[in-house]
Amino acid sequence: MGLQLPKRAQRLGLGLALGLTLLFLGACSAEDKAQAKRWAMPADSPATEQAVHIADLWKWAWIALLITGVLVWGLIFWCVAAYRRRSEDEVPVQTRYNLPLEVLYTIVPVFAVVVFFYWTVTVQDKVLEDKEPDVMVEVVGQQWSWTFNHSVDDAETGGPVVYEAGTASYIPTLVLPVDKTIEFRLSSPDVIHSFWIPGFLMKMDVIPGQEGDERNHFQVKTTKLGDFKGKCAELCGTYHSRMLFNVKVVSDADYQAYLEKQEAAGYSADEPLLGGSDAITQKGLAEAQESHDSDGGEK
Repeated sequence: MGLQLPKRAQRLGLGLALGLTLLFLGACSAEDKAQAKRWAMPADSPATEQAVHIADLWKWAWIALLITGVLVWGLIFWCVAAYRRRSEDEVPVQTRYNLPLEVLYTIVPVFAVVVFFYWTVTVQDKVLEDKEPDVMVEVVGQQWSWTFNHSVDDAETGGPVVYEAGTASYIPTLVLPVDKTIEFRLSSPDVIHSFWIPGFLMKMDVIPGQEGDERNHFQVKTTKLGDFKGKCAELCGTYHSRMLFNVKVVSDADYQAYLEKQEAAGYSADEPLLGGSDAITQKGLAEAQESHDSDGGEK
């Protein structure tokens, strides 16, 4: 025979549990509250037009899940309270099935999945929509750094570029103009990497072997000036954690000045560099490393 607490003790335990819950919630730090307010998204997001759609999908998905969670937990606690055993000799009513209830908890999840699928595809189409880009950046991810090729002819690929090449000891900076549509074309000389700027709420795999228009690509329209962080989001080898890069979104005038500065410093080529300092079999690698070392690592 189990031990059954008096009703007064049960109410006291429930009140204590609720009080402790409120106490813990009230003890959240300012950062925790700020993170909850933005639905756990990065503090510097959304920084592009496309990121707004992703943030909205994330937020409304959480709202739908919270409503579902409240409903499910509410029904669980209601059943616990309403159908609890009221005496030692009472035997609960035995029910083999409840057809309306079974239909309900089959149809509702299917409907929820269909709705989630529809909005996911809708947002995906908006995020991956191709327009005429203002700026073309050919991104190369290699073990274990990044190379950013800025096309001199803006939206052209394969032609003259101004570049920024990272090394194992140098974290490169990707400079972008604000209020411009930028296309990233992704390639890799070795293994799969993943190009991720958390503030843009977008990442995409960088797959080796892809060439020309077959390469993975996506576009963003920057909307916010500032500094952001980037990284590889695919486990790509021993020094995966070193595959970091900085992102700086500047005015169009500052962007043009940056390109001129890079070109004057010798960081230009007739065609995109295919690798960085650790991908020694790739074209342009040795030149990029020698140029970087001759400047003492300064840009």
